[in-house]
Amino acid sequence: MKKQIIGTAMLITASFIWGMSYVAQSIGMNHTGPAAFMAARFLLGGAALLPVIFAPSPFADKKYGPPAGGLPLKSGAVCGVVLFLLSYIQQVGIIYTTVGKAGFITTLYIVIVPVFGLFLGKKIRPFVWGCAFAALGGMYLLCVGESAPLNKGDMYVLVCAFFGAIHILMIDHYSPRVDAVKFTAVQFFVCGCISLAVAFLTEMPSWGALWAARLSIAYTAVLSSGVAFTLQTVAQRRVSPTVASLAMSLEAVFAALTGWLVLKQVLSAREFLGCAVIFASVIAAQTPDMRGRLG
Repeated sequence: MKKQIIGTAMLITASFIWGMSYVAQSIGMNHTGPAAFMAARFLLGGAALLPVIFAPSPFADKKYGPPAGGLPLKSGAVCGVVLFLLSYIQQVGIIYTTVGKAGFITTLYIVIVPVFGLFLGKKIRPFVWGCAFAALGGMYLLCVGESAPLNKGDMYVLVCAFFGAIHILMIDHYSPRVDAVKFTAVQFFVCGCISLAVAFLTEMPSWGALWAARLSIAYTAVLSSGVAFTLQTVAQRRVSPTVASLAMSLEAVFAALTGWLVLKQVLSAREFLGCAVIFASVIAAQTPDMRGRLG
């Protein structure tokens, strides 16, 4: 029970950091392109973890993690590619939508995860399918205006949610088998290198633009990347996927609150209703599993 409480606290902390990072990402996009921002974010995030790799790790205990070994290059590289896809698509989407809406749409990965479980041979209860359709209805209320279909940014973030679901399943698979900090560092360097290549191919990055976005880059590099992703990898060894999903769904709440407080992005009554439906759906989709009735 103690390890579950600690793991859940880690995930809530990570969710708070990620929720606030939507604001940092939105502000950073005022100065630089998405690929350049990501390159700086993830390369600095990986560099920030290097001292931790060579220092005694508080997570390298016999009970929760495997003994520290070499760098988990293969698993980290694969996750790094998926991390690039989900982060780049989300980064582009935030340009065209509000951080609150981006946060709630991203939360749909919690409903998508059990759907992807079908391809892994897991049976999904009809109740979960109902939650998935309810969440889609909430997304319609949140994203579809009276005179326009889905916003372009909303669609980008929705695609990001699918890659987010894949990333969570991959973390669930690899986290018991690798050193958390080394694994996180490898995927950051892979993601950062891909982002750097894309930045030079599609954008015109400059030191001046990166310096103007330095505070946003620093927050997302050290806290959102280095700290939060490491917390996720470690915490998913200690708690069930259901509890992890519940805790991580709070990311959307923190995103909406910080978008409202910092960027003054107030949601309409219709959009608030959509948020409420999505959040209720992702919570309800996990509750049966907590009672041992979800396959």
